[in-house]
Amino acid sequence: MTNVPASRETADSRSTGVSRSAFRRVLAGSTAGAVLEWYDFALYGILAATVLGPLFFPGGNGFAQLLLALATQGLGFVARPIGGIVFGHLGDRLGRKPMLVTTFLLLGLSTSAIGLLPTYSQVGIGATISLVVLRLIQGFALGGEFGAAVLMVSEYGSPKRRGFWSAWPQAGAPLGTVLATAVVGGVALVLPDNAFDQWGWRVGFLFAIPLLVIGFWIRRRIDESPVFQEAQARAATKTVRERSSILETLAHPGPVLRGLGVRLGENVAFYVYTVFVVAYATKTFGYDKSDVLLAVAIGSLLQFAGMLAGGYWSDRVGRRVAMLVPALGLAVWAPVFFAIVQADALPLLYLGVGVGAALHGLLAGPEAAWIAELFPTRRRFAGASLVFQGSSIIAGAPAPLIAVWLAEKQGPTAVVLYLVGTIAVTVVALLLSAETRGTDLN
Repeated sequence: MTNVPASRETADSRSTGVSRSAFRRVLAGSTAGAVLEWYDFALYGILAATVLGPLFFPGGNGFAQLLLALATQGLGFVARPIGGIVFGHLGDRLGRKPMLVTTFLLLGLSTSAIGLLPTYSQVGIGATISLVVLRLIQGFALGGEFGAAVLMVSEYGSPKRRGFWSAWPQAGAPLGTVLATAVVGGVALVLPDNAFDQWGWRVGFLFAIPLLVIGFWIRRRIDESPVFQEAQARAATKTVRERSSILETLAHPGPVLRGLGVRLGENVAFYVYTVFVVAYATKTFGYDKSDVLLAVAIGSLLQFAGMLAGGYWSDRVGRRVAMLVPALGLAVWAPVFFAIVQADALPLLYLGVGVGAALHGLLAGPEAAWIAELFPTRRRFAGASLVFQGSSIIAGAPAPLIAVWLAEKQGPTAVVLYLVGTIAVTVVALLLSAETRGTDLN
């Protein structure tokens, strides 16, 4: 990469000569992709809990349709580890930038295509199959998308502020959720219920098209990670070709296992406070759908602020402390949250979702830098993808489904125990991990 004048360098630019404008493009491109990624998953989660069940899974009662719609959401998660393996290998071989562009295109196009699908009443089982296929494509693309976005920022940014800057792609999750709830809430507010259920739901998926165009334009202008370029230069001097970074990472499973442990409770908490709460509050307690979506949107804004604050704090006190404190807070808040929801008072619902989402943000914010710091450059993409996407299938995918089933069959206490139990795994994994703040990614 060409060096730039010292006057253009910032405290958050690497000594290799990354300019301020280059760092901004990386930050904007990575965050934009994360927003689209989580916009899609939040959108599907919201609509699965409200309208997609009857449209693509007819027959049976409403509870069965809801479970089938959420199970289809889970199918997208099934493909994520596969995408993580494929793009993790390619990202460590070919570079971070090609994966950023490829995964973003796949994700945006498949999301938009869902908005054009015919329903079951129009074409029969073909509609259900098409929805499943598109969810698998989304999951496959997302398997490489998030790792690439986080690593680009982590490898560009200053070690002293890595926690804060790496939290921005992580914060794409609540921003995507806010955007999804705003779009769905706005369309639902303008249209009568029958029009929204018939065709209004498509607007949310088609809204991915302008997001795709903007994000693609930004990402095409990003330069390759300087850390990866240095690693490539070192590898070129070797006469023996290294084996797949996926195999190398699996041969040293300790960091992956610790990462999966930390992500377990964090993933479950995220889906309880964003996806499950929509179905639980509307179906069980009769809250108005728009009121619950507003609660999730407010909570997501607090979650966004919490992620950035958590990343910033981790640069001061270390990753472990910055994640342990909110993890313990989530365990304490779980029973309070369900007691608040059952009080059947809208302001209390906002309070319950808001505090839970903010605590989750504080926990998730430092994760991005922490996971990047667990692995050496030659297998960082593979390791980060296995952690991010492996946790999605063991925690994120089944979380709404398990929570809905437990609430229906066993009551809210069972959901509390489920949430607290998974957070306990997160706490143990953190206690078994060494501090990584300040790690040299080279």
